[in-house]
Amino acid sequence: MTQIALIGAGFVADLYMRSFALYPGLDIAGVHDRDPARLAAFARHWGLVAHDSLSAMLRSLEPGALVLNLTNPSEHFAVSQAVLGAGHHVFSEKPMTLQMEEARALVEQASAAGLHIASAPSSVLGEAAQTLGHALRSGRFGRPLLIYAELDDGFIPQAPTADWVSESGAPWPAADEFATGCTLEHAGYYLAWLIAHFGPVARVTASTARLTGAGAAPDFSTAVLHFAAGPVARLTTSIVAPHNHGLQIATDRGVLKMPRAWDNAAPLRFHRRLTLRRRLLEHPLGRRVRLRGGAHPKVRRFGAAAMNFALGPVEMVEAIGAGRQPRLAGSYALHLTEVTLATARDGVHEMTTSCAPMEPMPWAR
Repeated sequence: MTQIALIGAGFVADLYMRSFALYPGLDIAGVHDRDPARLAAFARHWGLVAHDSLSAMLRSLEPGALVLNLTNPSEHFAVSQAVLGAGHHVFSEKPMTLQMEEARALVEQASAAGLHIASAPSSVLGEAAQTLGHALRSGRFGRPLLIYAELDDGFIPQAPTADWVSESGAPWPAADEFATGCTLEHAGYYLAWLIAHFGPVARVTASTARLTGAGAAPDFSTAVLHFAAGPVARLTTSIVAPHNHGLQIATDRGVLKMPRAWDNAAPLRFHRRLTLRRRLLEHPLGRRVRLRGGAHPKVRRFGAAAMNFALGPVEMVEAIGAGRQPRLAGSYALHLTEVTLATARDGVHEMTTSCAPMEPMPWAR
């Protein structure tokens, strides 16, 4: 079994550990954080070996271990570079890097060393996203034409963020979240789904704004994504507008709707288009779309999310053991990074990377 280790013991690390608890066979080999007090509290809470330096932890691992890079986005490049240089695979929190040339360098470094670097989010491997992919592939709900995706989180500058604390006592990283910006932090949740199901984005037209003054990054963005396969999507992110994580896919037969991005068990419904007394409308209730087979272990809701954060790392461990390409690694991770960066920067951006649609999970075929 491939060893797993964590770099960064902050708020999100607890979400990963809660999810890893669903997979008792995993070998969680240790954790490192540059803050000694945070490291000690996290390691004590989860019963992990604490390493007081990154180099010491990397040396302690067996060759080809999987290291989760859960540091702040500004540190992702240097940390991932060091992990790959030590001969280990990387699963990086999103965004993989803040500069496209750095992302290219990491993917090239991994490939040259026979290693893999993958990018969160893992929710694309979850039941909700996989149900959507199955529905789209079936063709039973029409040809997808236009997608509206919302990732509005409410007026976060007035939220009681000081009270948001993880299970091991880590505070929600408000300063870093505001500095990085909601688009880079959150756009990947729906971008991952759309790229997995529709394939590569050809062009992004984005507009951003700073409306609240909470941090230097934009707190609102809207981006129009033109997929090479034909569909067009509008993705909006903000920490200003009322909470809305809905997804709507208009087809030539009706509308597929998903109400929540951060819930692996969110229901998918198809609202067929019909005419009634000379009016055109979509069926108000919709038909629930389900997978016939099983799915994956679910985690209970913590805060705003009911997501199994272990799905990506576990799939990566399985892929490494089988000698195949992990679903969230390589060209997919690179393209997701390029599209994410484009949505956060004003202007028209022609994409320079590409990837194939993602292979569905075995239970979603």
